[in-house]
Amino acid sequence: MTASESEPGELPVRYADIERARERLDDDSVVKETPVERSTSLEEVVGGEVYLKMEHLQWTGSFKTRGAYNKISQDVENGVTDFVAASAGNHAQGVALAATRCGADSTIYMPRNAPQAKIEATRGYGAAVELVGNDFQETMTAAQAAVEDSDAAFVHAYDDMDIIAGQGTLGTEMYHDCPNVDTVIVPIGGGGLISGISTAIKHLSPETKVIGVQATGAETVHRSLDKGIPVTLDQVDTIADGIATGGISETTLSIIQRNVDRVVTVSDTEIARAILMLMERAKQVVEGAGAASVAALLSDDLDVAGETVMPLLCGGNLDMTQLRTVLIHALIDRQQLLRLRIRIDDRPGVLEEISGIIADFGANIHDVRHDRSVDNLDVGEAYLVFNVETSGAEHAVAIVEAIEGADYTVENIAKTI
Repeated sequence: MTASESEPGELPVRYADIERARERLDDDSVVKETPVERSTSLEEVVGGEVYLKMEHLQWTGSFKTRGAYNKISQDVENGVTDFVAASAGNHAQGVALAATRCGADSTIYMPRNAPQAKIEATRGYGAAVELVGNDFQETMTAAQAAVEDSDAAFVHAYDDMDIIAGQGTLGTEMYHDCPNVDTVIVPIGGGGLISGISTAIKHLSPETKVIGVQATGAETVHRSLDKGIPVTLDQVDTIADGIATGGISETTLSIIQRNVDRVVTVSDTEIARAILMLMERAKQVVEGAGAASVAALLSDDLDVAGETVMPLLCGGNLDMTQLRTVLIHALIDRQQLLRLRIRIDDRPGVLEEISGIIADFGANIHDVRHDRSVDNLDVGEAYLVFNVETSGAEHAVAIVEAIEGADYTVENIAKTI
């Protein structure tokens, strides 16, 4: 269902709510106006004007402080002094910073597999951290249970009008950054971000298209739109932990139905490609959720030729261990890293011969493994497994063809995400 197909009626968050949130956030020590940069590299690929909204440069490394501060500052004025939240990382940091700036305490429940960098950053912003559950839904259940017998207020990551209004200030900012924008592309986890942004964009520029993006392994919006009710996944599987909520809410679904023109999905491989391209061409380090918008832009599902388009880089909290994994997979996808398994007669001189062929093409051999104990090998045979660095697909093909031309059977056993 698109915006034009949804039923009329009053939405739970109005543009006036976003304007009041902007007034509360008028302090650049809490939320700063993040820059926009034109990307000629992406323009060459998609055939339109591309402006990257660089919200990953926000305090805490994501947009989450906007909504968290909008809610918490009001609650503190009403006497609340303790806050609890559940988060995979970015909402955690936003709540921690907002509560600390407002003189309140915060306890954040995070999944046990949350990136260590996000855990430490959350503590650094002043929150106590409890590691509970193996996924976001388990963590959410534990956090909500902790609030039941306390005076603390629960700060939901997306199912809250004040949170949505705070995130909507980013939509107002994006419009003023580029009033002639034809399309904005926004990642979707629980839907709070796109609900706020789309409310602002559709008020200020109704003709501007709002495109949502979900990771394939955490996709819930299409199913929810089809059924007319929020659908929750039992488990999620994506490198984009910032949008791996596994569900949206009735509130965010109602706004998506009205304001979002289209939702597309992207694979982890596409997200990894986008992360690497942003590093190489835009010189920006962006996490999986933040790169999802660029992954959608580069996918075959979107055609923005001739348009002015603004992908939102919503977060930059990429754990360094995850960065290594993502880069390896992205390089494998480009065939800049090969794992070549070559069947040989196990005799002296073969390793030197094959190494020489690879060296003749100017490729770099990282390491070699010699396997003899494999079931499908005949007596006197072995496998050589080379990890090889190339300059790209054409280079890789030439190397493989040369080894095959020397009468060896070659298989590239490297796997992408």
